[in-house]
Amino acid sequence: MLDQLGENLARLRTGRGLTQEELGAASGVSVDTISRLERGTRKAVRGGTLSALARSLGVTTADLLGMRPAERDTHGADQLRRAVHALDLPDFAEVTEVLPLEQLTDASSVAWAQYLAGQHAEMLTGLPALMVDTRRAVHATTGDDSARAAGLLATSYRLAAGLAGRLQLTDLAAHAAHRALQIAPHTSRPELDEAAAMRYLVWVLVRQGDYQEAERIALHAAQRLDPGLLAAPDPDQVGVFGSLIFNAASAAARGGNVDRADELLRVASAAAVRDGQDRTGEAGVFGPRVAAMQAVDQAVRAGQPDRAVELSRRVPPAVGRVPAFWEAGHRLHLAAAAVDLDEWQDSISHMEAARSLAPQWARVQPLGQVVMANLLEHWPARRPGRVAELAQHYAPRAAG
Repeated sequence: MLDQLGENLARLRTGRGLTQEELGAASGVSVDTISRLERGTRKAVRGGTLSALARSLGVTTADLLGMRPAERDTHGADQLRRAVHALDLPDFAEVTEVLPLEQLTDASSVAWAQYLAGQHAEMLTGLPALMVDTRRAVHATTGDDSARAAGLLATSYRLAAGLAGRLQLTDLAAHAAHRALQIAPHTSRPELDEAAAMRYLVWVLVRQGDYQEAERIALHAAQRLDPGLLAAPDPDQVGVFGSLIFNAASAAARGGNVDRADELLRVASAAAVRDGQDRTGEAGVFGPRVAAMQAVDQAVRAGQPDRAVELSRRVPPAVGRVPAFWEAGHRLHLAAAAVDLDEWQDSISHMEAARSLAPQWARVQPLGQVVMANLLEHWPARRPGRVAELAQHYAPRAAG
């Protein structure tokens, strides 16, 4: 888990020609902390510290931690990669081999439900076939049916982009998002499908460290949707708009502009309150509770644990449905804030909640692994039973 952190940190720092002092100045992390992490004399690291170091080095926290593909549940990703990269050509299938649109719609709904549940292995198995079948339907149908099939194909590409992003397969996420963008003009809702694809392209830009361009594209796409929101609010349109504003805020924060990120989250919150409903759809997850949780999570990432805890007390109950993995991610951020505040029992409770809400998803999150490392460092021996149980889930190698 953290056994590779020191080696990776030193390798990435020297590979970029940075001294420890220069990395410290860029990240805001003390030289003493950097030195002790590289030498392996400091085994625990706070989430804010890890994020600052990763951001300054232009990598993800998963890369800095040295999480291997097996730890990211990537078994079977080759099949997904082949399906995304396949040429979009007619395959001259017999009519009997073209599945009805209703059946493809049901399969798309199943894939989305698996995405919400964090069932990565199931998606890696079923999503490639969905892409093949929807591509076939696009070429075998005409008119409205072809546009509807194109919409399902765009959805499958976006799900592939989202899954690849979760598995830290950035190049595959980028290609899948581009494929979704290419098919968008042929769907029955081209502007909405284009904006939805942009969400994933923005994610790629953030992972590549191009924060300014990521924010610009996210805001441009959101502004193109905004005029219709007041006149005739549409659930999917509201969801995409809110998600794009979240993306822009994330880009601003990762670029070091915390005030700008807070401003954008206030815009998102105002739109969420105006709509008044928490919505969970493939096009976007958005609503009053979701926006409030985003503000809490942003405060944690900004190294403001006290503010995060205060904001968490104002998070309203859901009006509608919020995905389990969103709730789990929120709990992981609160667990990190509790560690920063030395509230160890609170951190344990939040980690247990995240595990219960979305077990597969939570297990592979870098933030959860960082918090777990801090808990194990706090109790190096004679660990409480609850900590030992958490270690079996988040860090089985360390627990053994």
